[in-house]
Amino acid sequence: MKYGLSTLDLVIIIGYGLVLLAMGIHYFKKSKSSEQFMVAGRSIPAWAAGIAVMSTYTSSISYIAVPGKAFDDNWHPLIFALTAIPVTWFVTQFVIPHYRKHKIISVYSYLEEKIGGWGRIYAAFSFLLFMVGRVAVILYLSSLLLTSFINTDIGTAILIIGVVTIIYTLMGGMEAVIWTDVMQSVIMIGGIFFVGYILVTQVFAQPDYLIQSALDRQKFSLGDTNFSLSDRTIWVMIIYGVTENVRNLMADQNFTQKYSSVATEKEAKKSVWIAMLIYLPLTAIFLFIGTALFSYYNASLHALDQTITKGDEVFPFFIATELPIGVKGLMIAAIMAASMSTVDSALNSSATVGYIDFYKKYINPHVPEKKSLIILRLSTILWGILGIGFALLMIRAKSALDVWWQISGIFGGGILGLFLLAIYNVKITKLQGILSVAFSILVIVWGTFLRELPEPYHWLQCTMDPIIIGAASTASLIGLALLFMTANKRSKYLK
Repeated sequence: MKYGLSTLDLVIIIGYGLVLLAMGIHYFKKSKSSEQFMVAGRSIPAWAAGIAVMSTYTSSISYIAVPGKAFDDNWHPLIFALTAIPVTWFVTQFVIPHYRKHKIISVYSYLEEKIGGWGRIYAAFSFLLFMVGRVAVILYLSSLLLTSFINTDIGTAILIIGVVTIIYTLMGGMEAVIWTDVMQSVIMIGGIFFVGYILVTQVFAQPDYLIQSALDRQKFSLGDTNFSLSDRTIWVMIIYGVTENVRNLMADQNFTQKYSSVATEKEAKKSVWIAMLIYLPLTAIFLFIGTALFSYYNASLHALDQTITKGDEVFPFFIATELPIGVKGLMIAAIMAASMSTVDSALNSSATVGYIDFYKKYINPHVPEKKSLIILRLSTILWGILGIGFALLMIRAKSALDVWWQISGIFGGGILGLFLLAIYNVKITKLQGILSVAFSILVIVWGTFLRELPEPYHWLQCTMDPIIIGAASTASLIGLALLFMTANKRSKYLK
């Protein structure tokens, strides 16, 4: 369904895109070295790096899919944000000191030092696949919104948003990424607070107390407390939240590269805390918007369009039909901001990993500085094109948030296990490490594909909730590695 935009709204959106391109041109003049392109010369203040880390968490996945999930189900995504707080303490206490000590740019080089080159290759390659999936989901969601207002197909919208983001990212590098993230976050937070205010006045000011419909349907619930791994229970969300947040802040170049761009260890720790203390209340607001929309449209005086079939489409419908001219353009720009701030970071970190962990490591270790910048910029284009391509495959997805959670588990599961082995100095041989990774991959394959099997093979099928397959993969890798380590110690003792 097309809602249409006023001239003022279109001017705001186009103007926003032009500002991003101008910022890319500005920082292009400053990005004269590979280190400047990758970590901004480690000159970013902690508050800006923290906002950039937060913006990586809050993309169009948060802006559209989280309200959509609250509309369809309940508040169980809040558990993910709550688990980020203890994880932040763990990362700032035990992880960041290791990384700062070794002056790491690509976090996967840390694996080579601790467990060998094979671990670095596997983790870096998995990360690159993971980023392609992330870019695809985010481009799809932001394009879903844009095509609701502009008379174009979703494929064209994906191309437009993707190309604009590629251009300013490849020009300005990490400095452009972080400062555009700061600008985009201000727009995003302002927009979400405005919508929250509008819905509060609409839902709570009505004489029939609209919020009661949400309370009656247990929309504020965090989930079932049953000890089951097959359903989206509280325990499943805790497992998912802990493993994914540790992976994000410890083993995801997309995040670590942001807090590596500051000057000192203290500033790096401060930036992560700033990110999480903004992210938690923002998640609650996103969820409240979804629940308030449920109440708003369940009243007889407000009706959803009959063409809307999933929660991801409800927030764009509200923006189109309830917000005034001008504000509508600002809200769309805010969601575009949320999307682009995540995509630009994903492209820059993918280019960094491809350059450091593959090109410079195995193809040309002594690459000249000028050529390094060329490689980094060409890599940015490559990963952007791949993200755009896979975004086109997302169009038929039922729930973008569910798809994203599954992608996170599939490509992120084994990476976290390797980092935990590295940081706790678990000593195993190369063959044992490869066998542990292979076992974790088998668990991922089992959990992802062996579902709803024919009757004779029911014993083989996986019944776990798909979002914790990554956690199961991590546990299997660590468990087998610990068995190998124990056997090694016993063998050594017997000798």
